[in-house]
Amino acid sequence: MKSAVETLDPTKVKLTVEVDYDELKPSIDHAYKHIAEQVNIPGFRKGKVPPRIIDQRVGWGAVVEHAVNDGLNDFYRQALTENELRPLAQPAVDVTEIPAKAGEGQLKFTADVEVRPELDLPELSTIDLTVDPAEVTDEDVTERLDALRERFGTLVGVDRPAAEGDYVVIDLTAKIGDEEVDSVSGVSYQIGSGNMLEGLDEALTGLSAEETTTFRAPLAGGDHEGEEADVTVTATSVKQRDLPEADDDFAQLASEFDTLDELKEDLRTQAAQGKGSDQAVAARDALLEKLLEAVEVPVPSGVVEAEVHRHLEQESRLEDDEHRAEVTEDAKKALRNQILLDTLAEKLEVKVGQGELVEYLVSMSRQYGMEPSEFIQTLEQGGQIPAMVGEVARSKALAVALRQIEVKDSNGAAVDLSEFIGSDEIDEQQSALEQAMAEAQAAGEAEGTEGPAEPAKA
Repeated sequence: MKSAVETLDPTKVKLTVEVDYDELKPSIDHAYKHIAEQVNIPGFRKGKVPPRIIDQRVGWGAVVEHAVNDGLNDFYRQALTENELRPLAQPAVDVTEIPAKAGEGQLKFTADVEVRPELDLPELSTIDLTVDPAEVTDEDVTERLDALRERFGTLVGVDRPAAEGDYVVIDLTAKIGDEEVDSVSGVSYQIGSGNMLEGLDEALTGLSAEETTTFRAPLAGGDHEGEEADVTVTATSVKQRDLPEADDDFAQLASEFDTLDELKEDLRTQAAQGKGSDQAVAARDALLEKLLEAVEVPVPSGVVEAEVHRHLEQESRLEDDEHRAEVTEDAKKALRNQILLDTLAEKLEVKVGQGELVEYLVSMSRQYGMEPSEFIQTLEQGGQIPAMVGEVARSKALAVALRQIEVKDSNGAAVDLSEFIGSDEIDEQQSALEQAMAEAQAAGEAEGTEGPAEPAKA
């Protein structure tokens, strides 16, 4: 097989592939066999019709069409591999020549395909990153302690106007013109949470129990999402959360510690871990930003357009030009990041272990509220496991890259992120362990296929 590549633009190429008859022959033989099993020709049993009879009765055109359809994808994949191309979308294939008759000729086709562009990444050792210090203050500890007290607090009714932080039980209706489009009753809402309607916090602030007010706001969901509505809200009750005293009794109630001081020390440790995690996230974000600043990443327009169309079609907003512009920008940004991180993962020769993949899938299953086994089975049935491997590889690429970069805080102190980004040594140990387990499993399966032992003779 011969193949040639013509670059149409940085993200699109034209592949020209020529396959001689001998390479196409296995597909032609398969075509004859398949057609022989399908046709009814007097004097021949199904599956036993000779090729020459098929040529006479069915026609060479049907045979070669079947053969081309059967082998085209494999030849295309082989050409991609030979030319080190990484497709980002399905190709537009044009078959320009087929064998004119059995025994001679060639298959020739072209494929226009959008591919991952070649990027010249900077040397990681030249990159400097700075993050905020991981200093834990008394305020950090107090914030965590208050959050813990909130969990053990009790709601108590108050006879005063509602204020931020209060819990208000509300009845709410929304109208567009004279049509009531939404309503809820007896819903508890905390003022300041901002998780219902725009303007609701302001409307409820200052209301006492059984008082009503109206305001205008865009609806946050449903068939009229985004449309302005007249909203009427009644506060049926106002409650505040009373917090337990922060003392030794509370420490014993809310934790395994006997004293408040012990609890605070543990909260300080948790805060330090959280700050360290924040530093790792900040370092990863800063590294991605620096790489994007250093490298021009062209994005394939066809891939972007397809993703935008899919997104808008799901939302039934294909005619919303303003939203289309927003989604297009988001799609470009996501694809630009993906291309950069895929290139980085390849440069660093990142490998995704089975344990890393399973850990990621279990985490994802929780986000979707599914059992891990059910979630993984769903992905397998949809052919999405390779995409998940890609997600893990991109995330790991940033972690591996950070191991080669000196990260400092704004005070000039070196930051140790090893707890969050791992190490090459740990990766090697994990890889060796998984390989040993795979070999042991393969050996066990081989032993199981040797067949039953010969029964003993009396």
